[in-house]
Amino acid sequence: MKKEVKLIKKIKRLLRRLKCPRHLHRYGPKTYEFYEHLQALLIKAYCKLSYRRIEYLFDLLGIKCPSKSALHYTMQKISSAFWQKMLELTSGGMHYLVALDSTGFSRVNPSYHYLRRIDGRIPKIPVKMSCTFDTKKKKFCAAKIRVLPAHDIKDAIPLISKSNPKIAVADKSYDANSLHEYCNENNIHAHIPLRDYGKVRHNNFTARRKAAKLFDLRKYHRRELIESGYFGLKHKYGSSVSSVNANMIRAEIYSRLICYNYFLKIIET
Repeated sequence: MKKEVKLIKKIKRLLRRLKCPRHLHRYGPKTYEFYEHLQALLIKAYCKLSYRRIEYLFDLLGIKCPSKSALHYTMQKISSAFWQKMLELTSGGMHYLVALDSTGFSRVNPSYHYLRRIDGRIPKIPVKMSCTFDTKKKKFCAAKIRVLPAHDIKDAIPLISKSNPKIAVADKSYDANSLHEYCNENNIHAHIPLRDYGKVRHNNFTARRKAAKLFDLRKYHRRELIESGYFGLKHKYGSSVSSVNANMIRAEIYSRLICYNYFLKIIET
């Protein structure tokens, strides 16, 4: 007999593991439970719908759904720490080899045909997302989303500490002595190509110089799988965000990452 897989059961089990309350607000009317809000928000991200359209779709299907204003309020109230915990649980726990990289999302989705006709300016990418990706399970482990520009190395140590892998691979932008020292203290083998800073002026070998001697090119090429993960994420859920507020932008991107992990897990089962 084939095992029955239902999204609502997986969401309830996930909320129990996170020890979430049954209702989002203790003084609210308690018309809808928290899993009903979360279910609608994940389906909204998966189908790329608006708040009004997901409410209309659930009404057509006969599924109980909160109003569009209630969904918007719930999306705004959920913290980034909650989304991060959900992402960690959907990634599957233990990680052996993770790839670290960053990508960008545009705030608008313009037509490049009309951009060429007007002035030819391509919009910049202000929203930056750094992630760790399990190269065996093909799932995102941890993520850090920034609305303002920042260097890649700022989010490297927090992301690796949340993933806790045995091996970490990244490109040259993450070649920093602080990252290699953290990996040595936590027994993590980092395979990062050495950045060319010029001729060495002293004989003392730093942590990044010592790690360069143990660099494995075959393991480093596992980093290419995170590029495939970014392509699948943007191809399915889009490369732009529709939210304006920073908290809503983070929640929107986190929901896409959770849908990527969740529905990949459902397809495998």
